[in-house]
Amino acid sequence: MQLNLPMDGLTAVREPARPRNIDLHTYDHVIVAFSGGKDSVACVLELLERGIRPELWHHNVDGEDTQDDASLKWEWPVTADYCRKFAQALNLPIYFSWRVGGITGELVKENDRTKPVRYENPDGTVGQGGGVTGKISTRRRFPAIGASLMTRWCSPVAKIDVFTVAMAGQERFRGKRVLVVTGERAEESANRAKYEDFEPHRNHQPGPRARRHVDHWRPVLRWSEMEVWDKIRKHRIMPHPSYRLGFGRQSCLMCIFLGDADLAKVNVLAPDRIKALAGLEKTFGCTLKRDLRPITEHASGTPEMMDAAVMKIAMSKTYDDEIITENWIMPSGAFRKGGGPS
Repeated sequence: MQLNLPMDGLTAVREPARPRNIDLHTYDHVIVAFSGGKDSVACVLELLERGIRPELWHHNVDGEDTQDDASLKWEWPVTADYCRKFAQALNLPIYFSWRVGGITGELVKENDRTKPVRYENPDGTVGQGGGVTGKISTRRRFPAIGASLMTRWCSPVAKIDVFTVAMAGQERFRGKRVLVVTGERAEESANRAKYEDFEPHRNHQPGPRARRHVDHWRPVLRWSEMEVWDKIRKHRIMPHPSYRLGFGRQSCLMCIFLGDADLAKVNVLAPDRIKALAGLEKTFGCTLKRDLRPITEHASGTPEMMDAAVMKIAMSKTYDDEIITENWIMPSGAFRKGGGPS
């Protein structure tokens, strides 16, 4: 179900926050960490309105090298191609990066190192970094459902550290000014409300070796969700299918933060994934949710109705729907609490 709200109801209630004492046009590269979710879409649109044409970086959390269809997948099948088609529609470059083996490769790691990172270069080659000198260890435990990245290891392993390695490995950033743009919002959690709008990025290396100046800007940090949807409506961008299926966040299809109502929908969309996760729970002797109830119990409810056509799009590896639409409607997942970092 989707809500067809009047456009007048989407007018922003206040002017979005502006960057403090920075000139966006002084950067040699502007990069958006692009998930395909509403907040990263809004970041791209804000930059375009300011005359900046960024490059988009998308991290494939399942790993491009994972060919075993029987292994547990976490991402929506359509996400990578949705991101690709979005970039094409706006005539922006997009580059993909991934941890070899993805989240599941790290999850089942036993007496091994965390796998290396691979990333696309503008010339079409694939670079690689990391995974050589790391500590040999065993994981075999699910990411913790909490704010700490020490225990919620899926975010650094599959996204944050992947970005770090991909930038550090590319000579094109040496001696350059780079702006990294991400879509965190203070409304999402108490922890994110403490973030800075603008600060040095973790890849900032101004020393004589890298001479890399990297700033980090969160343009939508102080925006309300209404302002985000208003920006997307203004440019008539078709939201990712997950929102149109009633999910409040565009994250992994198998996100550890999903509540029982969303997991019931996942059990309809991808019952094989619920089954695979349940098998790993038995193998590890622990559950994904720390209340000790198996994932099959969490996903056993009766889900709300979902549009069959949108379900088909969401579970396809090819996105064949519109990116820019003349029939924009508010998705049913808007303004829902979809779970996320504390």
